[in-house]
Amino acid sequence: MAGKRWGRIAAIVMTAALSACQGSLMSGSPEGVPVALESIDGAPAPVQTALLGELATAASDRKVDLVGSSAQARYRIRGYLSATTEDGETKISYVWDVFDSQKRRAKRLAGSNPAKAPATSISTLDKDTLAELAQASIAEIAEFIVASNDDTTGTP
Repeated sequence: MAGKRWGRIAAIVMTAALSACQGSLMSGSPEGVPVALESIDGAPAPVQTALLGELATAASDRKVDLVGSSAQARYRIRGYLSATTEDGETKISYVWDVFDSQKRRAKRLAGSNPAKAPATSISTLDKDTLAELAQASIAEIAEFIVASNDDTTGTP
């Protein structure tokens, strides 16, 4: 009789453990991980403000919890933008340095997007270009957070 009871308890514990593993494997969401955007260098204030708005929208879409720069956060992000024009096409390059809570750089994300409308400099970027830049950036940040969560939770 005692053997059956321990068998049932073991089965319940195993089921709970497997359910927990499946939940963490299937979650794949950066939700609940506070991220502070500290700065964006290389763009004038109006472009920074517009980009911040687009980043907030993209973060909401991806369930990335952006918090104020003075708030407690697991990650802090510093961004850098630049524009180059070749053969009449302007490309916006970005770099996002992601720092952990101990202020160590955990990841550098970089990429570039062509400007949607004719732009002669970073000061003349249109809303669509900024929205696309924000979507691409937040997607990469979300992927990093999910991968980091998987590394730290020890998913079976």
